[in-house]
Amino acid sequence: MPYTVYVDDNFHYQDEDERYKLGDYETLEAAVAACKGIVDDFLKANYKPGMSAVELHRHYTGFGEDPFITGATGPSPFSAWEYARERCEAITRSQN
Repeated sequence: MPYTVYVDDNFHYQDEDERYKLGDYETLEAAVAACKGIVDDFLKANYKPGMSAVELHRHYTGFGEDPFITGATGPSPFSAWEYARERCEAITRSQN
């Protein structure tokens, strides 16, 4: 499999003992979709009415899971923190 998704725990920043392998994917698109699903699930479960995008993103970066992709050449094809920032904006805009 050319792409592997691993997941770190933002609460245990840089602690590789807290890392787990989510799975192997044949395409970059499938690996990115798996990463987005992890971030989306956390944000949906942790959003509270009236919460700002900044608050939700801060909560994610403090306690959420941080998926990343290996096997790709060049720069990282996915940034969970950047994706979470975009989704926090969209979620809070649609809910508030």
